[in-house]
Amino acid sequence: MQLYAAGTSGNGSTPQALLSGAVTTDATGGFTVPSGYTCPSSTATTYLLAEGGQVAGASSANSDLWLMAPIGACGDITASTTAVLNEVTTVASAWALSQFLAPEGNLGATSTNALGLANAVIVANNLVNIATGTSPGAAVPANVTVSTAKLNTLADALASCTTSAGETACAALLSAATPTGGTAPSNTLDAALNIARHPASNVGSIYTLAQANAIFPSLAAAPPDWLLYMTITGGGLAQTPEAIAIDSDGNVWVSTYFGAVAKFSPDGTPDAASGFTGYGINESYAMALDATGNVWIANRETTPNNGSGDVTELTSSGLSLSGTSGFIAGGIDFPQAIATDPTGNVWVANAGDSTVTLLNNSGVALASSIGAGSGLISEPEAIAVDSARNAWIGNTGAGPTITRISPDGSQMMNITCCDHPVGIAIDQKDNVWTANFLDDSISLITNSSAASPSVNNFTDKHSGLYSPNGIAVDGAGNVWVTNYYQDPGSLTELAGATASVPGAFLSPPDAGFGSDASMLDPYGIAIDASGNLWVSNSGDFSVTQFVGAAVPVKTPLVGPSQLP
Repeated sequence: MQLYAAGTSGNGSTPQALLSGAVTTDATGGFTVPSGYTCPSSTATTYLLAEGGQVAGASSANSDLWLMAPIGACGDITASTTAVLNEVTTVASAWALSQFLAPEGNLGATSTNALGLANAVIVANNLVNIATGTSPGAAVPANVTVSTAKLNTLADALASCTTSAGETACAALLSAATPTGGTAPSNTLDAALNIARHPASNVGSIYTLAQANAIFPSLAAAPPDWLLYMTITGGGLAQTPEAIAIDSDGNVWVSTYFGAVAKFSPDGTPDAASGFTGYGINESYAMALDATGNVWIANRETTPNNGSGDVTELTSSGLSLSGTSGFIAGGIDFPQAIATDPTGNVWVANAGDSTVTLLNNSGVALASSIGAGSGLISEPEAIAVDSARNAWIGNTGAGPTITRISPDGSQMMNITCCDHPVGIAIDQKDNVWTANFLDDSISLITNSSAASPSVNNFTDKHSGLYSPNGIAVDGAGNVWVTNYYQDPGSLTELAGATASVPGAFLSPPDAGFGSDASMLDPYGIAIDASGNLWVSNSGDFSVTQFVGAAVPVKTPLVGPSQLP
């Protein structure tokens, strides 16, 4: 057994062994980490890794047996720190840290995303109590529910190997954890990592192994996939959650329909019991964060402005920067969507009069009622900004179009592409993706800066797409979509624009991902710097966090999706 500090030269980079030599456990599996080691820094992420080991009654060690437990910041380790390494801690590690973990226990992050890794450890500690090796975590917030039975089922699958007397019994696990066309794992930790990264692969085989080795309380039936998730309530979500966004610290912001904005820390703790209210916040279908961390909320219908809505700006502490009734300059009229650009400007799509407003970071109008009378913009419900600071507008009224608007609002061009695009996301290459609510499809617009961009539409009756609403692009360019009217609610994942088959459906057919997570009317979706997917459920007043499911992105999202 060795204590490691995570690498700092990239995801999965070589970690630093902190002990001068590995520690060997005693006959009961107990161990003591000797003092005298030096932390690379007080904030360095640490973890324990155990290799090999001899099961009671066996004549030799089982080299396939690898276990892991996340510890946390090196400076927080004390003489009283207690840790268990078992199948449950290994599953929690593999899922929460999956985007930072490479085979054979190499854990690391880029120098620009140390916080993403640190927050991933926080998530791991929600999944498991490191001191006891059981799920959920010791300090999981009361408003957070962990998919413990699913996690335990995965732990039982690992136990088919870890409780065996030799490597022969591990062959079935290692085979089941090998995705089609993928690399076979060589140990239990790598098997867990493979399953975490390919959660729709060999689900039945893995469940069968778990049932034969049920040492932890597990699921009564095979799940549709192996995504682990947590459900978050409270903090203002009772007001019907809609849009969702992540700030630079990994805090999660959620706008609601009935006049509150919720904020949660990375572990799901609410910042305010009932959210932030007042300041003109009402019927808030959309929100965006700017590069400074301020929060911009589009309020579709409010008492000021003759009931035609306003835009609220909050600090990261939830204090208003837009007065008591929000900004209304520039022709704000039932604002339905909002986005920020890297200069601090704010784009607002006005569904009421089919126009767009451009504000500066003080709420002063730079361009008012863009598109008025042009016939190009029609009941806009989505907006996103590309790297050239062009705004892309999803029109849900006349014609299946989106509109590209120049950075100053002076030039517009319509592109025929999509039926009722209620969500827009832009990838690192400025490819534009839209979620088309009415015809259950996703559109991809490439060569987006050209006079005649190319359009591809993706749909499949077995894709799980059903009234797609929220859309996000992860750090690898893959696309994640919420299926609003799917029952139960689900997510669809598509291959990105640079994949060998762009737009290929990667999620399970028909049901999609997460159909066991009890989502109801999943509306918005956001990805954090740890790789967690966050989904707002407007139908049951909750947020679902899918652990480590996506490649991390830089937060807040200002312009196209970027790596941290």
